[in-house]
Amino acid sequence: MSLTMKVYKKLFKLFFLLTLGCASPPKLVVNQGLALGTSYTLKLHTDQWSEAAVENVLDSLFYVVNQSMSTYLPNSDISKINAGQKEIVVDKHFITVYHKATEVWKATEGLFDPTVGSLVNAYGFGPEKGIEQLTDQQRDSLLVFTGWQNLYLSEQGLITKKDSRTYLDFNALAKGYTLDLIGQYFEQKNIVNYLLEIGGELRAKGINPLTQKPWRIAIDHPNAQGSRQLIRTLPLSNQALATSGNYRKYRIDPQTGKKYVHSINPRNGLATQTPILSASVIAPDCMTADAWATALMLLPLAEGQKLIAQDPQLQAYWIVATDQGEEEYFSQGWPQD
Repeated sequence: MSLTMKVYKKLFKLFFLLTLGCASPPKLVVNQGLALGTSYTLKLHTDQWSEAAVENVLDSLFYVVNQSMSTYLPNSDISKINAGQKEIVVDKHFITVYHKATEVWKATEGLFDPTVGSLVNAYGFGPEKGIEQLTDQQRDSLLVFTGWQNLYLSEQGLITKKDSRTYLDFNALAKGYTLDLIGQYFEQKNIVNYLLEIGGELRAKGINPLTQKPWRIAIDHPNAQGSRQLIRTLPLSNQALATSGNYRKYRIDPQTGKKYVHSINPRNGLATQTPILSASVIAPDCMTADAWATALMLLPLAEGQKLIAQDPQLQAYWIVATDQGEEEYFSQGWPQD
């Protein structure tokens, strides 16, 4: 071997070692912002993605979900369907959420129903002004076009409504689905550790690289005054968590002085008093956790406990108002540390 060749080989080896020594170690990239009508935080452990690149990905995925399922955008697919357009071919995201809604609707025998918005508004519990002194006749007229059974999704992706007035709202699933969509994207890019949060719903993968332990999650106390107070923390890894609550909209019964919240029964249109202040669900994916957290706010405690016990992939935690204050209930398998 010539002297020149030996020199080149040594220089190449030195360059290779220097390159290895200068490689950037993985870091925790944090991105925060507003989306889907609420705030979000993403923590991503990576040496491949800059904050700007992560933000571009998030913006793209938020755009896709909004165009499909946002009731706030008049040109979204769901808004066009709600407006009565019949030839809207929905995308794969809409179809996935539709099937999950159907699954939970069946499991709860109709208590979880994404078409109940008209009744919620009529009672004054939604974003629109309610009807003062809602009559039985007015309630029955709203029930005519309320009900998931009034919708049909064809193989071609077309939604058919038995009554054109039926209003579809995926608010109880869309945030969770979006978290799953984001998580799956980064997992395809070989990201093994991340924590995603949108409006209190969470999806966790792997561990927190700063502690080398599962991500640590906090659940808020149902504080009606609006100040934040943590009631419980738990580890979360390769799972999702969603919490639903009406505790900032509770009322006091003038006769008994007891605290309660209202849930609308979509089967009969009646506003039912419930002492359940919040419900949290752990599931393999956030869309499932999101839907079930909403469903548990509607189901009587015993019925909700029974349904959760029947599915080994679900764990739940309830905070219930009592005469003495609040009481906690846990399903089997709920993390206790």
